[in-house]
Amino acid sequence: MKPPAFDYIAADNLEGALSALSAAGGDGKVLAGGQSLMPMLNFRLARPSVLIDINRVPGLAYVEATGSTVKVGALTRHHALEMSPVIKTHLPVVAAAMQHVAHLAIRNRGTIGGSLSHADPAAELPMLTLLLDARIGIHSPRGRRITDAGDFFVTSLVTSLEEDEIVTDIEFPKPARESGWAFEEVARRAGDFALAAVGVTIDARDRKCEQARIGLMGVGETPVRAHEAEALLRGQRLSDTLLDEAVASIRSAIEPNTDLHASSDYRRHLAGVLAKKAIRDAWRRADGDRQ
Repeated sequence: MKPPAFDYIAADNLEGALSALSAAGGDGKVLAGGQSLMPMLNFRLARPSVLIDINRVPGLAYVEATGSTVKVGALTRHHALEMSPVIKTHLPVVAAAMQHVAHLAIRNRGTIGGSLSHADPAAELPMLTLLLDARIGIHSPRGRRITDAGDFFVTSLVTSLEEDEIVTDIEFPKPARESGWAFEEVARRAGDFALAAVGVTIDARDRKCEQARIGLMGVGETPVRAHEAEALLRGQRLSDTLLDEAVASIRSAIEPNTDLHASSDYRRHLAGVLAKKAIRDAWRRADGDRQ
């Protein structure tokens, strides 16, 4: 298949990219890794009049730790997140999840900014930003703004980005060093989009949960946080009864779609199974087992 005709602009700085996107009047697309955009062009699901390639824009590909955060540039590739010592040290749940993203060839090209902007509800990075309370940096000709991940995702493949805005950076708060984590995903084949996936972080002291975060993907129109289940865990000791209550809360809170890959009921059941294992493993790590 061939894409429709379009103009191509290779921007060499952020200001030039923003100017070109603004001039397109809503009919432009930003090209970063292209792992989602190019198939959409070939299937003619997207028909922009101009593509603005930002791969030559300096200063958008980095991973760096500050005092309380980990900052990631929007042009950082998935594989760079997977292999980064900074990510493995401070955000191990991200490093683990990146191993489930498609195949190595795609991880070598796909970018974090592109994945967030595409906003596929079955993609790992949108869920991870929600799970970890990330903040997303956005630039436009009007300047810079920052939004919480919870306000960024509107519905499937739709974000709060305006037509002349580009995601430029993501800031993750560093979890507590004793924080436990886990990530579980099921797909039909390795590299396929997830039927369901769950990420969990838990801070525990004296074998009680002080803070819990539970994120899910593939079970709705956007990634979701299981806030009621998180509240059930706080202040409690791990038990089979508590786990069952948390799983029941998660299953009642989600509204998965039925499609050709799985029914809504199956996805709901699967989300509960994955959540139970992830919560148990995260709690184990929070109790001192870091493996």
